[in-house]
Amino acid sequence: MRAKHNVYVVELSKDVLDQKKFIKSNPGYVAGMPCVYVGMTGLDPDVRFDNHKAGIRANTYVTRFGLRLMTELFEHLNPMPYGDAQYMEVDLGIRLRAQGYGVWQA
Repeated sequence: MRAKHNVYVVELSKDVLDQKKFIKSNPGYVAGMPCVYVGMTGLDPDVRFDNHKAGIRANTYVTRFGLRLMTELFEHLNPMPYGDAQYMEVDLGIRLRAQGYGVWQA
């Protein structure tokens, strides 16, 4: 299996905290911690972030509230095979939530 997939984390503006769906999905959110979107892609994470911001196969929260890639949270994990990326996307979201982050995954 070729390692060509990536997980990525996008920092979201605190304005996302005004979204009821986001709050409901993050009952353990610790005030002051970052809000993030966690995803996976076969593209370079920078290209994928640009696509989100341009509305191409985009998540609404990233389009509206995405600030930057938080490379410090994922760069060391990439690249990986597709199945590993699927697993890591969920696992990373769980781990960040456990630390008090506000997390959105599509």
